Amino acid sequence: MKGRFRSLITTMVVGVMWIAAVVLSAGQRDPARTAAGPTPETLQQQEDAQRTPVVIDNDDIGGVVSSAKGPEAGVWVIAETKDLPTRFAKIVVTNDRGQYVIPDLPKANYTVWVRGYGLVDSPKVAGVPGKMLDLKAVIAPNAKAAAQYYPAAYWMSLLNVPDKSEFPGKGGAANFSANIKSQDHFLALMKTGDIFGSCMTCHQLGDKATREIPKELGTFANSREAWLRRIQSGQAGADMVKMFNFMGTQRTVALFADWTDRIAAGELPPAPPRPSGFERNIVITEWNWGDEKTYLHDLAVTDRRNPTVNANGLVYSSPEMSTENTPVLDPTTSKTSALVVPPQDPKTPPAAGPNLKPSTDFGDQVLWTSRSDVHNSMFDGQGRLWMTARIRPPATPAWCRAGSSHPSAKRFPMNEAVRQAAMYDPKTKKLSYIDLCFHAHHLMFAEDANNTLWFNDLGMGHSIFGWLNTKMWDETHDAQKSQGWTGLVLDTNGNGKRDAYVGPKDPIDPAKDKLIDDELYSVNPAPDGSIWGSVNGYPGAIIRLTPGSNPTETSLAERFEVPADKGYAARGMDVDRNGVAWVALGSGHLASFDRRKCKAPLNGPKATGRHCDEGWTFYAQPLPQFKNLKQPGSAEGSYFAWVDQRNTFGLGDNTPIATGNESDGYLALKDGKWVNIRVPYPMGMYSKGIDGRIDNPGGGWKGRGLWVTTSTRTPFHMETGKGQTPMAMHIQLRPDPLAK
Repeated sequence: MKGRFRSLITTMVVGVMWIAAVVLSAGQRDPARTAAGPTPETLQQQEDAQRTPVVIDNDDIGGVVSSAKGPEAGVWVIAETKDLPTRFAKIVVTNDRGQYVIPDLPKANYTVWVRGYGLVDSPKVAGVPGKMLDLKAVIAPNAKAAAQYYPAAYWMSLLNVPDKSEFPGKGGAANFSANIKSQDHFLALMKTGDIFGSCMTCHQLGDKATREIPKELGTFANSREAWLRRIQSGQAGADMVKMFNFMGTQRTVALFADWTDRIAAGELPPAPPRPSGFERNIVITEWNWGDEKTYLHDLAVTDRRNPTVNANGLVYSSPEMSTENTPVLDPTTSKTSALVVPPQDPKTPPAAGPNLKPSTDFGDQVLWTSRSDVHNSMFDGQGRLWMTARIRPPATPAWCRAGSSHPSAKRFPMNEAVRQAAMYDPKTKKLSYIDLCFHAHHLMFAEDANNTLWFNDLGMGHSIFGWLNTKMWDETHDAQKSQGWTGLVLDTNGNGKRDAYVGPKDPIDPAKDKLIDDELYSVNPAPDGSIWGSVNGYPGAIIRLTPGSNPTETSLAERFEVPADKGYAARGMDVDRNGVAWVALGSGHLASFDRRKCKAPLNGPKATGRHCDEGWTFYAQPLPQFKNLKQPGSAEGSYFAWVDQRNTFGLGDNTPIATGNESDGYLALKDGKWVNIRVPYPMGMYSKGIDGRIDNPGGGWKGRGLWVTTSTRTPFHMETGKGQTPMAMHIQLRPDPLAK
C-alpha cells in the first residue's frame, strides 16, 4: 500500500511539473517572445527535459538560460572565439527548460552570450569547453529594443506597397514608369528582378543598414534626397540607378523615403516566433574567410550525385566580381587560404565597373577587381572543382561563329560569351581552362556515362543550354570537340520530334515547331535525363529540355509559366529525384511543379506556357506579408531553391530548401510544414546557394550537414559593420537540443 501511495504521489508530482512546464512555456508565447503553440516535438522535449539533465563532454559547453521570468525556451546561445586561425563561432538553441549544449568546440577561450526574440543580448561571459555555464538572459525593456533583432523581412513588411491603381505606370516624374505593368510586376522587380537583378538580389532590404539613413552619407534636405544619393554609392551605383530609372526614379525614391521616415518615427514590425520543433535541434558553426573587400556568390563542398565525395575536405568559394583570390576553408583546422584563379588571357577586362559615387564605408576605394569573375562551382566524382569563369575577352573564337563546321555553331552561331569555364584539381594543384562559345552562368553535372556538365547561358540575349562532355575532355583536352549547345524549341506541331521551326517573334505555325527566346537563369539536370531551368522576370517560367540523341538537332523544350494569379517571379530552382521542380518565387512563395499532374497535351500549338496550371502548388513562406497587401505570399524574396536529394541535412530525402534572403537563413519544407533555419548572428545573413555533404555515412547527425556562405555584396551591411568578412557555415540537425 505504501509503495502504491508513493508511486501515486510521484506520478502526481511529475504530472504537476509537466503541466507547470507547459504553462510556463505558454506564458512565454507572447508576440515578442516565442512561437505559436507547441508542436508534438516540443511537447516531447518538454517531457524529456523533466528527466534529462545537461551532460557535457570536455569539448562542450552547457548549462541553463534563465531570465527574470524564468527559464528561456527557444533562444540562441552563441559561443565565439578569435583564438583559432580564423574567427570561429557555434550557435545552438535552448530547449523548453532553457537548457543548452554547445557540442564539439575546438580548444579555445570563448565569449558566450544569449540572443532571442523578446530579449536584448545578455552580457558576454567567458567560457571554456568542458565547463558548465549557466547564463542570464535579459528581457527587452521595450518593443523597440526587442525589434532590433528581427530579420529584415519583418522590417521590410512595413513598406507601403503602391496601390494597384498606380499601375500600369503613367510615366512622368511623379509616377512609376510605363515599364511597370501591375502591382505584382512592381514587387517582382523590386524583389527578384529580371536577369539583371533587383534591389534584393545583391543584399537585404530591411536590415539596419538599409532601413536607416547613415549619417556618413551626408546632410540632406529630406530623406528623398538622401535615397537619391544612397543609390549612387560604390561600384553597384550604376546598377542601382539603372533599376530605379527603369521603375521611375522619383516615385520609387519617394516610396523608400516614406518607409525609412516611418521607421525613424517609431513604427515597428510584428514580432517573429521563437524557434520550435526541429528548429531547436539546429547547430550552426561559422568561420570567417576572405577579407572585408571580398564578397562571395556561393560555395562547393562535394559532388551532389555522391555527397560523400571530398568528405571532411576543403571548402571552396565562388567570389564572383570581387577577387581572383578565391577563399578556401579547412574546417578541420579552421585554417583559411586562397586559390588564385586568374583568367587565361591577361587582357580580360575587370568584371566590375568603377565607383559612381563614394561609399560611406570605403570612400573612393575600388573594392571589386576580379577579371575571372568565378560565379558558380561544382565538384565532380573525382574531387575536382569545375567553375564558371572568365578566361578571355568576350569575343568568341571563329569556330563558334557562322561559317564554322561545329554542329552547334551551324545551328546557333555565337559571337560573344562573357564567361567560360575552368577546372582545378586539388590533387595536382593544376588549373585548366575550357573555352566555351556560350556565356556560362550556372553549371551542374548530369547522371550519365559522359559526366556531362550542363550550363545555362545568361545575359547575352540567347536562350541556350550548353554542355561539356567531361569524359571526352579528359581524353582529348579538346574544348571545341567536347562541347555543344542548343536553343529552346517547342514541339508546337505536336508530332513528338524536332522539325523546322519558326522564330521567337513569329506566330505559331501548326505545321512547324517554335524557337523561344526566354533567357535561362539556372540549369538543373534531373535523374531521368531531362534538363530544367528557370526563367526570370514577370510572371516567370520554368523550362524542361529533353536532349535526345543529338541535342543540337534533337532536343525539345517544354515551357511552363507561373500562374500570376497564384504566384510570380521565378528565380533559382532545383529538381528532386521524382522529377518535381521546386522554384523560389518573388511573390514570397516556394512553388513546386509536378509534370505528372498535367491533364492537357504537353506538346502542340497550345502547349506554350499556361497549359498545365494544375501542376503548380504554392507554399507561402513563413514571414509577414507587406502590411497593406491581402493576397497570399510574404515579404520574403528567396534568391534560390535547392533540393536535399540524399538527406545530407537530416530532414529526409528530397527536402526542398529556399534561401531566406530576408529571413537571416534558410527555409526548409518538411512534409508541407516550414522549418526555419535562422542564423541569428551576425544579423544580415544572405545567401545565394546551398550545398550538402556527408562526411561519415555512419556518423549520425555529426557526419552530415549543409554548407553555405554569406553571399551579400555588402558584408559591411551586416550587424558587425565595416571589417566584416564573408562567412562559411556548417548547419547540422541533431536529434534533440541536448545531443552531444
